[in-house]
Amino acid sequence: MARRSPAPDLARSIYLLWGHHPSPGRSGLTVPAIVTAGIEIADVDGLDAVSMRKVADRLGVGAMSLYGHVPGKDDLTALMVDAVYAELYGDDGNGGGDVAAASRVGDWRAAMRFVAERNWALYQRHPWLLDIRSSRPTLGPHVSRKYEVELRPLDGIGLSDVEMDAALTLVLSHVDSTARAHRNVSRTRTESGMSDAEWWAVVAPVLDQVMADDDLIVSARIGGAVGAQFDAAQHPEHALTFGLDTILAGIQARITSPGP
Repeated sequence: MARRSPAPDLARSIYLLWGHHPSPGRSGLTVPAIVTAGIEIADVDGLDAVSMRKVADRLGVGAMSLYGHVPGKDDLTALMVDAVYAELYGDDGNGGGDVAAASRVGDWRAAMRFVAERNWALYQRHPWLLDIRSSRPTLGPHVSRKYEVELRPLDGIGLSDVEMDAALTLVLSHVDSTARAHRNVSRTRTESGMSDAEWWAVVAPVLDQVMADDDLIVSARIGGAVGAQFDAAQHPEHALTFGLDTILAGIQARITSPGP
């Protein structure tokens, strides 16, 4: 049997993202209401907890009634992602994100810091975004406007188009990785019942006794310095700031002395 092409489903999903929604019908059920319910569940219990049945229960309707509006969880997840990205950069007065929001902050470095801060804050409000596993973007209106907002400050500073995309990807990937570390730290605190300071107070003196190997002299020194500074083995917020400073310095160096 020939394999069915995914193209029709992909096209349908894009139309759905861009507002081509079925009529509410007698129940008054709408796509935005379904998406909002999905986001509310994910914010509390995580993305894995979102199901069409749980969304239906939250809305007080039968599960099958959802499928006439949103065909399944993949489409729902894409709609949820696009919806929360609308929070990033405000409203331009026409129902869309302000595409000049980052450019108005200052020079390109200030703009990239602004972009990083906004994305970091979004991950704190909606940590389930870190569980999105697709390597392909959700091509909805708010995701598209996000890309526009974040690219504009890099336009005309001396990077090629491909380098602009790579520079932005580098900044956003760094925010993503440090946000993941922050979530892991928070989970560990909750699951262990110990704060980082309490954990370090127990661990540090024991390590001083057992790490007597001369081959571990650098790691012992650095680990001890980090622990003394942060009362923890790591500090994602510091990593975010340090890494961003380093990335921006590297982009500036690239502009000043472009490679081959």
